[in-house]
Amino acid sequence: MQKNKRRPTLADVARLAGVSLGSASRALSVPDQVKPSTLDKVQQAIIQLGYIRDGTARALASRRTHTIGAIYPTLNNPIFAHSTHSLQQTLWGHGYQLLIASHEYHLDDELAVTQATLERGIDGLIMVGTDHSEAIFSLLERWKLPHVLTWSTDDSSYPHCVGISNFQAAFDLGQKVLEYGHRRIAICGGDIARNERARGRRNGVLAAMAEQGLTVPDKWLIEAAFSYQGGRDGFRHLWSLEDKPTAIVFGTDLQAIGALYEARKMGLSIPRDVSILGFDGIEEGKLMQPSLATVGLPAHEIGRLAAKRIIDLIEGREPPPATPLPHTLLLRDSLGRIDPQP
Repeated sequence: MQKNKRRPTLADVARLAGVSLGSASRALSVPDQVKPSTLDKVQQAIIQLGYIRDGTARALASRRTHTIGAIYPTLNNPIFAHSTHSLQQTLWGHGYQLLIASHEYHLDDELAVTQATLERGIDGLIMVGTDHSEAIFSLLERWKLPHVLTWSTDDSSYPHCVGISNFQAAFDLGQKVLEYGHRRIAICGGDIARNERARGRRNGVLAAMAEQGLTVPDKWLIEAAFSYQGGRDGFRHLWSLEDKPTAIVFGTDLQAIGALYEARKMGLSIPRDVSILGFDGIEEGKLMQPSLATVGLPAHEIGRLAAKRIIDLIEGREPPPATPLPHTLLLRDSLGRIDPQP
């Protein structure tokens, strides 16, 4: 039997690349601070030797794992994939890896998912939303773990929230729907009890209507799963009512796309029979027939800025408090104009 070969070391990489050991180390830890020619030599040597860093030894030496955890409510929504891509690329450029977990909107499991993620030895944590249990925030405080909250700035005084004001975005959308002549507006979102994003999106539309002296009947305020099927179910329920809305604002594009599908299946014409609006601005909405009117969110910017902020916190820099990022109203073909009704 052939004797196992010695594993290549960083010194072997430096020797093959023709650079100092310090330069080789910097090329791996802070590649953006290394000359491109040096970085290319080190990378080529790594490939040729099959070198892999010893993560355990590195963590013991630096007291860091250079790993960032990110916990998402679901991995099934494309909007999170766009943000994760920017998050990972930015972290990688600064020498950090990304560890992703999800509780799939099973909020009772969020604490266990958070504990399991911390046990992997992460240097910082990125979470979606500002509405988390006291047990989770106490856990982060006990571990003294740097953390960034994303996608929302609502219902929180924490200075490190990278996202939009869902309330303001929904308020602006609601105003536009009213400008198009609608007064009979239904809202189909997610569970608002433990989700500030769902609350903000519902309350924003309600506030826009209240400004015009309008209200939404309880029967037109419904909750459904944040999925295509949730949108289909929500639309079927609303359209089964004798008293029907002229416009339905959904909490996510996934729900709205499901509703568009269900409406077509029922033989309805959108927006002639009813206007349908979403929230997120995923690419699939633009490809629908009719194209989906929605709120566009800066998904890539959220990922990039969250990465930079968590790195600053880990490395002892205190960035200024974050402010809400801009959103965009995408007023496409699924929103139609009607004559205002008394």
